[in-house]
Amino acid sequence: MSSHPRPALAVIGGSGFYDFFDNDATHVEIDTPYGKPSAPVAIGEVEGRAVAFIPRHGKQHEFAPHTLPYQANMWALRTLGVRRIFAPCAVGSLRADWGPGTVAVPDQLVDRTSGRPQTFFDGGGVHVSFADPYCDELRTAAIKSESPSLAVQPSGTMVVVQGPRFSTRAESRWFAGQGWDLVNMTGHPEAVLARELEMCYAAVALVTDLDAGLEEGDGVHAVDVFAEFKRNLEPFKELIRGAVAGVDGTDTCDRCRVHAGVSLPFELP
Repeated sequence: MSSHPRPALAVIGGSGFYDFFDNDATHVEIDTPYGKPSAPVAIGEVEGRAVAFIPRHGKQHEFAPHTLPYQANMWALRTLGVRRIFAPCAVGSLRADWGPGTVAVPDQLVDRTSGRPQTFFDGGGVHVSFADPYCDELRTAAIKSESPSLAVQPSGTMVVVQGPRFSTRAESRWFAGQGWDLVNMTGHPEAVLARELEMCYAAVALVTDLDAGLEEGDGVHAVDVFAEFKRNLEPFKELIRGAVAGVDGTDTCDRCRVHAGVSLPFELP
């Protein structure tokens, strides 16, 4: 029998977001068919609820966006009992009116990555619905959450680029010209892997910089991105805790159950 609580909710921390619990947490080492996750999964408590936490890039930021063990992370969380995931992340803004310190809860995603394993189903004719990539119930909880000094935008389109480099000015202007609002390096395939495992998933994006097409000077620098994220980290954590506490229910919502009537080549963990 497992000695740790079975968490139905999880948080995946982004760049600079390497821990979540103020009190003691249980750390669970887990292997998956896709290797080890980014770090042992921490299981703690938020407002009386068991919550799992994993730092997306590892405890010491060992993994770059294109080398992350996305499949292992999502499989590990599902195995532990997780059915609903908040995914805080750092983003660049493609809008002059969404400056550093803005939080956006995107409702759409554009994939511009390449070469990343982005499915658990390499056979069997499994095609998941992904028209709306984020769970509306989790998005609502995040939008309603509040934290001092952080203004929350209730929608937006996030384009996910391969990284680890930042965009050129031309790319940035092109993204903005398409009507996209945010640029990020890790939101895909994380979101679709969650959907394939029938876990609700919502990105919660903290703007750390204006992207190169908007910013004057010599472009975006990682040191500035990390400094801005650190400056807003505590209120951002407070907002995420509020979102976790505001979730109504702990099981996958009907909309994120995408395998009804489909014969899967293997059983979900």
